Amino acid sequence: MANGIDRRALFGLTAAAGAALAAPAILSSEAEAAPDTGDIKKALRGFDKLPGDVAYRINVGRGGRRFTAGQRAGDRLFVGSSVKTFILARYLRDVENGRLSLTEQLKVNNAVRSLSSPVFLDLTGTTPATSVLEAMITHSDNTATDIALRQVGAGRVRTFIENAGLSSVRIATSTRLLFCYLAGAPFGVDEGWAGMKRIARGEDFGPLRSPMNRRETMQGSAEDFVSYYEQIRGGDLIRTEAMQREFRRISSMPAIFWSVGPENTPIFGKGGSIEWDNFNALCLPGQMLIGGTLPVTFSFVVNWKGKPSTIPGVGDQFASAIRDTLAATAKAFG
Repeated sequence: MANGIDRRALFGLTAAAGAALAAPAILSSEAEAAPDTGDIKKALRGFDKLPGDVAYRINVGRGGRRFTAGQRAGDRLFVGSSVKTFILARYLRDVENGRLSLTEQLKVNNAVRSLSSPVFLDLTGTTPATSVLEAMITHSDNTATDIALRQVGAGRVRTFIENAGLSSVRIATSTRLLFCYLAGAPFGVDEGWAGMKRIARGEDFGPLRSPMNRRETMQGSAEDFVSYYEQIRGGDLIRTEAMQREFRRISSMPAIFWSVGPENTPIFGKGGSIEWDNFNALCLPGQMLIGGTLPVTFSFVVNWKGKPSTIPGVGDQFASAIRDTLAATAKAFG
């Protein structure tokens, strides 16, 4: 087996991928707006250069009232850590309802420690729930993710997703169970922190499984992610202004948005990625606000098979196509 970390730990959109995702697109715009969308259409053609399965949806105005474009937007693909946004939203809803607190001290230890945890990997002790949520979204820390999931419960996150009408979305029970299952462990068996270290050394528990499985996975469609972020802004899923602000604050922290978003334009969301046994994925859904008010809701994803050496090139093309599309959209509607 190849060296562990490069092919099994990347569930969050990495800095390298961010610095460096088919059928023809369907586009429409209302006559009342009459924007020049030529540059947007040109930018979207950048996704045609990507390998494998490519899907996207971009809406200007809720429901694409001002403009919409899509390609295979209903396809369920692997989206990696993009699903962590649902854990954040469920957590904030529980704070609204008085079930949880953002100031509660949560334990960080080997009972929840997972791979690809740039914040909590070598730390033991307690930290406020707010710090856990920030680490989960800003740095895609998997230990933070499993701490948050332990608090809210994966089943309750799935119910939240179902109630939002997001039928394509699948989340893992925990990142640790996902790693174990992909590395060949029986379904539902947590091999613990010792097992995580075995995986990092390149030791499997059995035949490797594809991330595109039906048990432990992270999947969703571009259409459902756009619907979700539009519902978030509309107050349908997080109801109090205080928690809506907290959602936007935490979701605006990922560094990827500084490299693909137009300057001086609010933008938030959560990216995801994976590199596992020559299966690769990149995903970036979210929302930007042109002029601070007009929502542009988007989701871009690519899944492809290829050696790790293909990732930098695809990552560059992915980021460039997103950057060009968002810039052209901001120019057309700004």
